Amino acid sequence: QVQLVESGGGLVQAGGSLRLSCAASGRTISSYAMGWFRQAPGKEREFVAAITASGARTYYTESVKGRFTISRDNAKNTVYLQMNSLKPEDTAGYYCNVAVGGRLYWGQGTQVTVSS
Repeated sequence: QVQLVESGGGLVQAGGSLRLSCAASGRTISSYAMGWFRQAPGKEREFVAAITASGARTYYTESVKGRFTISRDNAKNTVYLQMNSLKPEDTAGYYCNVAVGGRLYWGQGTQVTVSS
C-alpha cells in the first residue's frame, strides 16, 4: 500500500512560480518511476511530467517543456514539480502517481490557480 500526498498548490499570477511536492509513505518509491498529471474543470486528466526511478530521465508534455521541471529526492521519498512562467491555462488540480505491483496509486491532488 502506498499513500501519496501532494502539496504546494495555490493562487498565483501569470508569470509566477510554484513548487509542488508529492510525499510518499507506506513504501519506498526509489525503485519506481513517478508522474504528475493535471485535470482542469470539465476536462480529462492529462499527463504533465514523469521521472524515472533514478531521476536520470524526465519526460514532459509539450505545453510545459521549458517551464516545468520534475525532480525527486529518494532519500525523502518525495517527488517535486517546479512550475515557472505559469499561465492561466495551467490552472488545474495536480496529481502525482506511481505504479507499484501492478496497481496505480494516486494522491488527492493539489489545486493550482493562475490568474491573468
